[in-house]
Amino acid sequence: MTAALRRPARPAAVDNDTDGTGSRVSDNQNLLAEQRRALILDEVRRRGGVRVNELTRRLNVSDMTVRRDLDALARQGVVEKVHGGAVPVVEPSSHEPGFEAKSGLELGAKEAIARTAATLVPPGSAIALAGGTTTYALAQHLLDVPDLTVVTNSVRVADVFQSGQRRPGTAHGGSAATVVITGGVRTPSETLVGPVADRAIQSLHFDLLFLGVHGISVEAGLSTPNLAEAETNRRFVRSARRVVVIADHTKWGTVGLSSFASLEDVDTLVTDAGIPEVLREEIAEHLAELIVAGEPLPDGSALAGQEGPGVAR
Repeated sequence: MTAALRRPARPAAVDNDTDGTGSRVSDNQNLLAEQRRALILDEVRRRGGVRVNELTRRLNVSDMTVRRDLDALARQGVVEKVHGGAVPVVEPSSHEPGFEAKSGLELGAKEAIARTAATLVPPGSAIALAGGTTTYALAQHLLDVPDLTVVTNSVRVADVFQSGQRRPGTAHGGSAATVVITGGVRTPSETLVGPVADRAIQSLHFDLLFLGVHGISVEAGLSTPNLAEAETNRRFVRSARRVVVIADHTKWGTVGLSSFASLEDVDTLVTDAGIPEVLREEIAEHLAELIVAGEPLPDGSALAGQEGPGVAR
């Protein structure tokens, strides 16, 4: 599969020139900023750097637009601007950002993913929510699902349900969620890990597991910078009948210190519309189901026939 940027063709005109690698690049001035930046980030990570003049030609946008995109990616901490272009920010694979540092990133994407993922949860389910800012967003959409049993190793997720039970006007015709928190050693991401958490999880069985991830790739699968968290996540995966990864497009291509599951261990990936088409094709080769928040559901999706917020029709 070529590493060149791919975008949908604009009806009015198509650029039939290749990009030097033999890959045809379509002309689409109306590409959304979020999608354009995802394409740029993917190119930076694949090639180890990009030049502004290359991007203006490939994306058919102005020099100023490309520089604004690079500024936005630099503010997110995923690229470093250099003279005439940008290179990837290479963090140590063991670097673990704190919860607050991650909570302000990709807010719109996380909210869309959370709304869609919530429609996967039927009343009366036993579910597990691993740690992370995306599972935290999901928890807030599950407060009105009746008769849930929730197992979590996230302090923040447990707080959501505890606060939700005190929230006025939350009558939903069923009992409030039963929340089981695993215990363990707290990480910078407000997640409980280690032997105590592992023993608690291994004796339980869940209908659904929702995993937020530090990184996801074909080669490394799901990964995290924390060795203890990797082992705890392995226990989660083993105890779940169905594994659902909820991750925004920026997680693709990131690799942490320790892998804890392969893509073949994942039943469903719920992501956002910022993921480029070239990555969708790559993901589809390895996953049973890819759901993009806000877009029409794939044929045979587990969500088929269900109505819920964030599910495109």
